[in-house]
Amino acid sequence: MIFSRLFGAFSQDIGIDLGTANTLVYVKGKGIIINEPSIVAINKKTDQILAIGNDARKMVGKTPAHIVATKPLSDGVISDFEITEKMLRYFIEKVHREGFNLLPRPRVIIGVPLGITEVERKAVEDAAINAGARKTYLIEETMAASIGAKLPIQDSEGSMICDIGGGTTEIAVISLGGVVVSRSLRIAGTELDENVVDFARSEFNLLIGERTAEDIKIAIGSAIPLKEPLAYIMKGRDLVTGLPKKAKVTDEQVRKALSPSIKTLVSNVKATIEETPPELVADIMEKGIVLSGGGALLRLLNKLISKETGIPVHIADDPLTCVARGCGVVLEDLDALGEILLSPDKREVPV
Repeated sequence: MIFSRLFGAFSQDIGIDLGTANTLVYVKGKGIIINEPSIVAINKKTDQILAIGNDARKMVGKTPAHIVATKPLSDGVISDFEITEKMLRYFIEKVHREGFNLLPRPRVIIGVPLGITEVERKAVEDAAINAGARKTYLIEETMAASIGAKLPIQDSEGSMICDIGGGTTEIAVISLGGVVVSRSLRIAGTELDENVVDFARSEFNLLIGERTAEDIKIAIGSAIPLKEPLAYIMKGRDLVTGLPKKAKVTDEQVRKALSPSIKTLVSNVKATIEETPPELVADIMEKGIVLSGGGALLRLLNKLISKETGIPVHIADDPLTCVARGCGVVLEDLDALGEILLSPDKREVPV
């Protein structure tokens, strides 16, 4: 215990947005210093970790049979415990690489999805402890995103946030430091990428990878028609001949592919508003809905939600980093904001 505190004194407390698509790490006093994909490349023959983060992403879809580039998180929760632990250890050690600390023992705050089960919560806590954390705290991602977006979550006024991540979209109405109404759905960035993959297969008999689908979504994807039409040349394998093939796809075609998922997302936003107490709805009508997460960057999504709900919709400043920045704000003032955390892991880890 004494040694743990001693090592902890030389460690840097960190906040982690442990996302399905990307992991962001906030270091107390420094800000966000790591933003890398949540991908790990493994040699199946030796069980050796070959690459993590950006280096592993370069391998996706390009590896021989014995090397697998895998995502250890699915729908915002841990699907592969051991790989997640190794990924967390890599990020914790990377944070402390520049300083003098042979055995980092930081306090860690991790953002987790709404409605996470006790088993899933314990898996996150155990993975962080095993990866080298001295003490682990968990915070709901919508709460962290709201803090990162500078919403007054501890006031009696209602605030509404829609956090569109890689694996999940989380919609919440927050007041007095707690979630009043919430919804969590499995339609998010990864699902939109799969929509594009399915579209290329059905319309062009073209097989494309996840990375290509994401590039297409970012380059020309939109929720409603654009003033200036856009196009993209997608490349893949012809499913008929098995040979390389390329095809031109327009923003209208991609919008049609994304439409079912976008409609489901919008209907869930409307359903959340319908369940919200009228006094809080009045506050939301005045202040608007805030979008965070990578999905918030889909062109004109805010306009579509505003049109369907009749409520102004704003995109948070730097929406990709809202959860990590929110974790950082809590880290900087644990005494004042500790009450909004989920039940923390009480264990003080001995060295």
